[in-house]
Amino acid sequence: MKSLQFALERLAARLLFALARVLGPVGASDFGGALARTLGPLLPVSRIARDNLARALPELDAAARRRVVRGMWDNLGRTVAELPHLPALHWEIVGEAHLAPLVAQGGPAILVSGHIANWEVLPPAAARLGIRIGSVYRAADNPLVDALINGLRARAVEGEPLPLFPKGAQGARAALKFLSGGGVLGMLADQKLNDGIAVPLLGIPAMTAPAPAQLALRFRCPLIPVRVERLGPCRFRLVVEPPLAVPDGLDRQAAIRALTLAVNDRLSAWIRERPAEWLWLHRRWPRDNSA
Repeated sequence: MKSLQFALERLAARLLFALARVLGPVGASDFGGALARTLGPLLPVSRIARDNLARALPELDAAARRRVVRGMWDNLGRTVAELPHLPALHWEIVGEAHLAPLVAQGGPAILVSGHIANWEVLPPAAARLGIRIGSVYRAADNPLVDALINGLRARAVEGEPLPLFPKGAQGARAALKFLSGGGVLGMLADQKLNDGIAVPLLGIPAMTAPAPAQLALRFRCPLIPVRVERLGPCRFRLVVEPPLAVPDGLDRQAAIRALTLAVNDRLSAWIRERPAEWLWLHRRWPRDNSA
């Protein structure tokens, strides 16, 4: 039964992506956004987003929260529909100077971001600058769909596909080897990790993956925050910020916590500024506000 389910899911994904190709980049983005913002708020999972918003941004009233949830679904639908068109997306880069050392001499370095706007834009955008990012990602539960999505990611860049490291022990070892060889690693640091460390996100303690901080301290390499902003269908702005300061004079655990807090502070600022572009659907915080 599982194999049949996987096959049907792959068929549905292939049909969706085929339709997106027929519609063209902007048409696909508009269709995906319209479909998702119409149906998404009706799904039970939207309750998680509404609960998260009520806790993390209590200054928003109910009507504002509904607008954010609708906007979140719009952005998510566009992001999915834009996947077959990654090579055709348009972007501008602010703060490109912070990437100049990586263009000139490579890594090791870590680019840290979150599930904001279309997060799939970062690797192909960096590739056009000459930076080949190896991305740590959460593999889809369906391996057939995962392979389909990774094929679209591979076609987003010219030449050899960019390295992809699925979360897990094997992927972690490969990512570590890649980084130790002078690679540039991309990490989305906004998802919950049950065995992470409790660090505030939007003012609420959240179990957070310490890996970006651990790796930056281990290799004494730059940890560079990069955000993606949606400017419209298939149009984006990448904002590259200065590398986060690596703490000195602290023991290792205190330094990891301080650097992880710095990452969450950047994520919090980005989310507060453009809340409809963040993926609010994860159970990011414990129910009792403690970790």
